Amino acid sequence: MKAKAFDTGLFKRILKYTKPYKWRYYGVIVFAVSLSVFAALRPYLLKQTVDGYIKTHDKYGLLMYIILMGIVLLMEVFSQFYFVFWANWLGQDIVKDIRNKLFKHILSFRMKYFDLVPVGQLVTRSVSDIESIARIFSQGLFMIISDMMKMLVVLIFMFYMNWKLTWIVIVAMPILVYITRIFQRKMQVAFEEVRTQIANMNSFVQERVTGMKIVQLFNREKIEAENFKNINDKHRVAWIKTILYNSIFFPIADIISSITLGLVVVFGGFKILNGDNFTTFGDLFSYTMFIGMLFNPLRQIADKFNEMQLGMIAANRVFDIIDTQDHIQDTGTLEAPVFQGSIEFKDVRFSYIPEEEVIKGIDLSVASGQTIAIVGSTGAGKSTIINLLNRFYEINNGTIFIDGHNIENYTLASLRKQIAVVLQDVFLFADTIYNNITLHNPQITRNQVIDAAKKIGVHGFIMNLPDNYDFDVKERGVMLSSGQRQLIAFLRSYVSNPSILILDEATSSIDTYSEELIQRATETITKGRTSIVIAHRLATIVNADKIVVMDKGLIVEQGTHQELLAKTDGYYKNLYDSQFSVAN
Repeated sequence: MKAKAFDTGLFKRILKYTKPYKWRYYGVIVFAVSLSVFAALRPYLLKQTVDGYIKTHDKYGLLMYIILMGIVLLMEVFSQFYFVFWANWLGQDIVKDIRNKLFKHILSFRMKYFDLVPVGQLVTRSVSDIESIARIFSQGLFMIISDMMKMLVVLIFMFYMNWKLTWIVIVAMPILVYITRIFQRKMQVAFEEVRTQIANMNSFVQERVTGMKIVQLFNREKIEAENFKNINDKHRVAWIKTILYNSIFFPIADIISSITLGLVVVFGGFKILNGDNFTTFGDLFSYTMFIGMLFNPLRQIADKFNEMQLGMIAANRVFDIIDTQDHIQDTGTLEAPVFQGSIEFKDVRFSYIPEEEVIKGIDLSVASGQTIAIVGSTGAGKSTIINLLNRFYEINNGTIFIDGHNIENYTLASLRKQIAVVLQDVFLFADTIYNNITLHNPQITRNQVIDAAKKIGVHGFIMNLPDNYDFDVKERGVMLSSGQRQLIAFLRSYVSNPSILILDEATSSIDTYSEELIQRATETITKGRTSIVIAHRLATIVNADKIVVMDKGLIVEQGTHQELLAKTDGYYKNLYDSQFSVAN
């Protein structure tokens, strides 16, 4: 799709974010106007000084005009300071508001969105792209307004002083404007490519750093280095295009400006030498300044317009995410109470990919306070049950009830507050153990955390760590073993006091000692509440009130451990026998 030279609709949308700061916004414009007036006034005063006082040897008048020029210069400096400071301040406040809105919106997306969009791309949108939006105000919009005001005031002064000499300058301006326009269009396309390559690079680096263990384990260092080299080369090529366009444009602009200045000096100088009253030495002195003040802003407008376009491109990418409506419909009005814990699935169907169902019309009932186990081969749909119960994904057909109410009737926040999940792959933030347990919930006290840790048997291992509950686990909890991370996850779920508890492969891939602690923790936290346990190790779920066996998105068997073992050639019996024959 061809990029627009300037998207006025997008620009108006960005300007709406200035409303909370309208007085500062207007203040910046006022300072931009005053800056242009004071800047253009200096060359005019120089003309008056040369023609009125230096030429006539009027020392007193010369001193007065020097003082006047000093005052004008101070006012120009004062205006410039507040103009730059307020413009940058306004830009940072605006991007703060946009970033808050963006991140809040991202938090509302359903899991499917994160399945499809690279994490690195979201990081780019939330950090570097939004910083580029700030440059619309700090380096783009207001700088362009200031430069255009300066050019307008300069032209007014020039026509007032010598309109005939000014026409030499006016004739040269359309050439520079035309070249500037071409430059802007080329840079628009180039900047689009730059932003795309930056997002690709961020996504690549994020994935490889996160999966560094896999990269090194499978000796992929050289391959990934080569892949990165290719991405980095594309990034370099994209930037070189912008460098090339700048390298062509600015020398041409300087040449046009220099030629124009030369023509003014030559033409005006010959007129003066011929005794013509066409111009004065004061005019020539001031015009050498005026031409720079006229052409440099025009040249810089192209540069500032590039900054603005870069910000507009970034804004367009950010607003694409803000405009994305890919979140779970939170239309429920019922505040979920403390659940009794009865759960019912009625003819539930679901697919991650259209027309490829992973849950194929299941019916399942869980009584209040009951512990059920869900078993089956990989891809049978076990973990999908968790995702649907928490409404991470929307079901295609059917209904899910908790305590007799459709879960869609509950508000999303209150529903999830009553359900705790312990996953196999525990995620811990780069923070203390205490903060990873409470997740900064001010309603959970340290004493409650310690009491809960003692009840489920993990207090001892935490106290053996440096700084105890204030031990920093680093990114993704790398300072802890997998078993220790699981125990922290159990404690996190326990202190939240859920009505329904779900354990997803919570005892897999851990050592025997940690498994014993987790078995004790499981018994403690499942007591008195509805629990769903998903497990590969069948030995861990033999005491479940009911075992549900799934295969290819269907429930193929249900019953207690003994009932399922009694079924000759049953799915569960074959699974159980194969596990224990391998173990023996």
